[in-house]
Amino acid sequence: MPPVLPWRGWCRMTDTGIVVRPFRPTDQTAAQELILSGLAERWGHLDPAKNPDLDDIATAYAAGTFLLAWDGDEIVGTGALIHEAEGMARIVRMSVAAARRRQGIGSLILRHLLAAARAAGYRQVTLETTSTWHDAIAFYERHGFRQIGAWDGDTHFVLDLGEGV
Repeated sequence: MPPVLPWRGWCRMTDTGIVVRPFRPTDQTAAQELILSGLAERWGHLDPAKNPDLDDIATAYAAGTFLLAWDGDEIVGTGALIHEAEGMARIVRMSVAAARRRQGIGSLILRHLLAAARAAGYRQVTLETTSTWHDAIAFYERHGFRQIGAWDGDTHFVLDLGEGV
């Protein structure tokens, strides 16, 4: 079972000026606020107790890859890759600042997470999103993910790493 290789010591600058880099402990508050604000926007309320991994991102994702997208000194997106099973990783905590959606930031983060998965030797990547979150479902389908089922209010996806982005 290959571990998720942390994406350390380097970042990517895109032609848009967005920098994607690994999470640092000093990013804790900004990353947590971005993700929680997106959840509150989506659900109309927030129960912080349902997100204990965000209380200490460095510890919760130490074995994974947690990436942040920055535009100057503003965090504009997040995404993480964690080990799921033999040959399989899972994408979690994809979030883009409300004012920055539909600008390619989510796609940029997703491409980097998939590159990290390939580099770690994973053959498949899974993820899930709320079944009523139609924009997110369409986003993942545009990037080659295929639905494998829906249960408990979530739609589940898989991407074979020879396909997609």
